[in-house]
Amino acid sequence: MTQIVPFSDQLETWLKSKQPKTIAGLITLSGEKSFALIFLVLMAIPALPIPTGGITHVFEVIVMLLSLELIIGRRTIWLPKKWLHRPLGKTLEKRGLPFLIRKIRWLEKYSHPRMQGLLAHRQYLRLVGLTVLILTIGAFISPPFSGLDTIPSLGVVGISLGLILEDVIVYSVGFVVGVVGIGVYVFLGAAATEAIKRLF
Repeated sequence: MTQIVPFSDQLETWLKSKQPKTIAGLITLSGEKSFALIFLVLMAIPALPIPTGGITHVFEVIVMLLSLELIIGRRTIWLPKKWLHRPLGKTLEKRGLPFLIRKIRWLEKYSHPRMQGLLAHRQYLRLVGLTVLILTIGAFISPPFSGLDTIPSLGVVGISLGLILEDVIVYSVGFVVGVVGIGVYVFLGAAATEAIKRLF
């Protein structure tokens, strides 16, 4: 009987290998789950409370493009060669990915496949693409240093993990977190607008 290697172990092995740490490398690692893995890795940085030096906007643009590809029904990733072979960066390699691997390993203890057929359905994946696009736009337009990009980004991370682990419960938690993040953003934006109106 073939033993299934946990996803966290696969990601850790890749991270410790001598292979270039690029988006192309992640695609090779993940195969048919490449969209979910790229979403997960690139949105993990804005989801973490660490200095990023503005690199998050580059990652968010890539995620938005890929979510559009998912919406139109693509099953394989297309990106310009320059983006595919762009290094993920030391922040992601040294801090982001190791932190992510630890959290995934913990989650794998409690998660198991639920409703895999639904999560792999083409029409459902279009909906996933739309959800990821909205949440990523929310993170992208958040004011700098406000922390408002964190919750929508966490939502994308949760949705991606649900797809990778084939667990609709994990996916649903990510979806709810993302919706809450957008709700907080809208609420604070409306409150700020009202305050400005009162001043003038």
